[in-house]
Amino acid sequence: MKPVLFIAALAPLMLAQTLQENSSETRFQLDLKVPDAALMSYLPSGWTPNVATQGAAKDCNLRVVFIDRITINGPDGKPVGKGSNRLVYLVAPVKDAFGTNVQLVIGGLTEDPADAPGPFGNYLLATTHTTRFLTEQMGLTTVAHQDWTFAAATGEHLELHIAFTPGVGNRTNPTETKFYSAKNPHFYQISKQEQVLDILRNVTTNPPDRVMEFSFKGSGGSFAKLFDGTEKVLSWDNIVWINRSVSLP
Repeated sequence: MKPVLFIAALAPLMLAQTLQENSSETRFQLDLKVPDAALMSYLPSGWTPNVATQGAAKDCNLRVVFIDRITINGPDGKPVGKGSNRLVYLVAPVKDAFGTNVQLVIGGLTEDPADAPGPFGNYLLATTHTTRFLTEQMGLTTVAHQDWTFAAATGEHLELHIAFTPGVGNRTNPTETKFYSAKNPHFYQISKQEQVLDILRNVTTNPPDRVMEFSFKGSGGSFAKLFDGTEKVLSWDNIVWINRSVSLP
């Protein structure tokens, strides 16, 4: 067999993926600019930040993503574990050692003991966790409230409080993204997802500002150097829904 034909015959095997789970989720995502030196301490050797120079993600080097995993189902359709979970994770847009654009999960806090240390090996169990979602009508205005608090026994703490007027979000095209582990950079998941995104506030694109109340706290333990008081929020993104399938290579 000629080399080209041999490679072509192997292509389906090289691209084979093993489905792990499907999930339906809602999320709230903060795009941040955190100290570069602190972020670099999490990156594997040879990896570099992939910071956008324009658009809604301009200057973002870290995202804090609060996640309500409403349903989690295996390939057979049955619930995985307890079938739902709430967590927050820290993910950085980076280039791997080969220059490929990927996402790097550098840590997280989860309320499900079975999810710690989780697929990326760096989730901590949130010994304190509260979430609250409320929608109220104020005259002709609808106001949504979200409150998220996660804290680990070792001091890591991530907390978000926000009130906003919901808008009509944009449905994005399906994407396929590789999420790598900062603890074990040889491990990654392939996430295929589509979502409806409602950007409430952004310092670059300046959409109508619909954030009425906001506070964010990140601190403690292994997160302390990322959140030293100089971090800046760049985008406030309400992900109304997201459908994902997660596979392994």
